[in-house]
Amino acid sequence: MDDLTGQIIGAAIEVHRELGVGLLECVYEAALCHEFGLRGIAYRRQVAVDLLYKGVVI
Repeated sequence: MDDLTGQIIGAAIEVHRELGVGLLECVYEAALCHEFGLRGIAYRRQVAVDLLYKGVVI
């Protein structure tokens, strides 16, 4: 596992330890972005991607 992967997994584990389970996804997203910032990990939120579904790009 490379260093960045380990940092990302560590950040996710930290958020899980602090918040536990059962909250809305947006809460975990905000907390994970904050944790990334604390750790100096660059990120972008909610990036749009094209996906081909049954012949249609959505």
